[in-house]
Amino acid sequence: MASNKIIGIDLGTTNSVVAVREGDKVTVIANAQGNRLTPSVVAIGEKGERLVGQVAKRQAITNSKNTVYSIKRFMGRRHNEVAAEEKLVPYEIVGGPDELVKVRVRGKDYTPPEISAMVLQDLKRTAENYLGEEVKKAVVTVPAYFNDAQRQATKDAGVIAGLEVVRIINEPTASALAYGLDKKKNEKIAVFDFGGGTFDISILDVGEGVFDVVATNGDTHLGGDDLDQRVMDFIADTFRADTGIDLRKDQMALQRLKEAAEKAKCELSTVLETDLNLPFITADSSGPKHLTMKITRAKLEELTRDLIGRARGPCLRCLEDARRKRGAAFNVDEVILVGGQIRMPAIEALVKEIFGRDPHKGVNPDEVVAVGAAIQGAVINQEIKDILLLDVTPLSLGVETLGGVVDILIPRNTTIPTHKTKVYTTASDSQPGVEIHVLQGERPMSRDNRTLGRFELTGLPPAPRGMPQIEVSFDIDANGILNVHAKDLGTGKEQSIIIKSSSGLSDDEVHKMQREAESHAEEDKRQRSLIEKRNQADSLVYNVQRTLKEHGSKLSEPDRAKIEAAIKEIQEALKGDDLARIERASETLTQASYTLAQMLYQQKQPGAEAGPAGPQEAPGAAPGPGPQAPGETPGPKGKGEGDVIDADYEVKE
Repeated sequence: MASNKIIGIDLGTTNSVVAVREGDKVTVIANAQGNRLTPSVVAIGEKGERLVGQVAKRQAITNSKNTVYSIKRFMGRRHNEVAAEEKLVPYEIVGGPDELVKVRVRGKDYTPPEISAMVLQDLKRTAENYLGEEVKKAVVTVPAYFNDAQRQATKDAGVIAGLEVVRIINEPTASALAYGLDKKKNEKIAVFDFGGGTFDISILDVGEGVFDVVATNGDTHLGGDDLDQRVMDFIADTFRADTGIDLRKDQMALQRLKEAAEKAKCELSTVLETDLNLPFITADSSGPKHLTMKITRAKLEELTRDLIGRARGPCLRCLEDARRKRGAAFNVDEVILVGGQIRMPAIEALVKEIFGRDPHKGVNPDEVVAVGAAIQGAVINQEIKDILLLDVTPLSLGVETLGGVVDILIPRNTTIPTHKTKVYTTASDSQPGVEIHVLQGERPMSRDNRTLGRFELTGLPPAPRGMPQIEVSFDIDANGILNVHAKDLGTGKEQSIIIKSSSGLSDDEVHKMQREAESHAEEDKRQRSLIEKRNQADSLVYNVQRTLKEHGSKLSEPDRAKIEAAIKEIQEALKGDDLARIERASETLTQASYTLAQMLYQQKQPGAEAGPAGPQEAPGAAPGPGPQAPGETPGPKGKGEGDVIDADYEVKE
């Protein structure tokens, strides 16, 4: 008989936890060894038997090549995304740079979802033994910054394990659920989650059953594994200096070293000094060698200072985004610490420095994520009512515009579901269509962001540039699915595409976008300014040439020659990237065309000589129903010549 319970699973890098809500409380279920934490470790024995959890971890020293841990770091990733992580593990990694990661154990290749499924199966079995019934459904947590490929890999692991993953929930959001379920007052909380393989920071508004994610950030290349590696390298380097032997070349010694480093790191959270004692760690011609040394908390903090400091940037960006979204006076009332690494005094000190308050210690950092997942399962099962989760999209979404610039429609950390609409126009006369190029990322130039999709809106009737009105709409539903729709308001022609908002994005690419956005801020600013000035100059030339063609015969020859020389100069300037020259040439053309503008103005005065039918625009104005304002955002890339500009129409939000 299958249980109708939906269990909550924290599928962690180092340890995993399973929980279930019963009645008014959530139970964290102990495994067969009586432990509430199950190591996320899988081993394949000599006869092909699968060992999971503590029993797998226990034999890792003597079977290191066939024991897999930290597989979460490889979920949904290709080799070229995790080159650094691959060097930290003793088991064999196989595949080409552009292929998804696989591990080879005893001659057989396994995907990360397959390995993770073995852990999930063990947790499923633990829950079934406790409930006395078969379990079919689960809520599984992932880091907030997991991309679509990583989330899908997690879902696949659930399917392989025989579980229907009814919801993927972000780990910080799950922690907030566990912390705030019974809170009646409104609080602004930050969830600081420093786990074995990833770091996340999320800021939420919590109260009266509403859990509203305001902003999120993180670093999925930062975790306790990295801290362990620093300690391992220090021990190995010290031993090599004393003996001339590099323990990292001996897989059995390396595994013992890893366990000793992790143990020392944990002990130094509560004591100022710890002893390492590894007898018979290796041997040479002179006999066996023993490793004995002391490590102080000060040394640990020195070794890991830069790694811990990397958490500062995501926290500050998250706070900045929250204040931009909710107001400059937005302050955090409580900081919840999650993950095994938060016990380190140096991390607690960093949190206090960033947020200006002591962190909350009323939740179990190892179990709170699974508890939150179990609560979400009860919400889906309607065992708990009046709970509302509002999540956000982690990266900005927009379209490519004239000059390769991204025009953002949905900024990062926008609450989903959401709908945004904007109207664009063409940049060429008689342009037959436009290409809508959908992008995700934080850089201003389209080439530096991730393409999510492209589609064309064709069949536009011949019209002057600036005349067509093309309405582009972005819709993101509660599951993060993006629907992009384009419509020509003149003819009613429509086209659309459905995109999974984070589909295909690698974790490495996400963080590369943000890091480069900061380090290249000045370069990006200069490039965007150059694009804007080029667009303005191009528009100025177009309009002056058109007006000159229609009315230039009435100008004196010197005035006409002066304008034509200025046009030639600006056209030459536009062939290069000299911003100052483009600005000077634009100013020269503007000055030269004053006589033409003055002549047109006089023609429009009462009693002036009648001009061509219909009022005429000043030389600097854009054609079409809406004039192009200087500095305005260009529109989607055009079909054919490939250029459109933003119409000066009302933007519909």
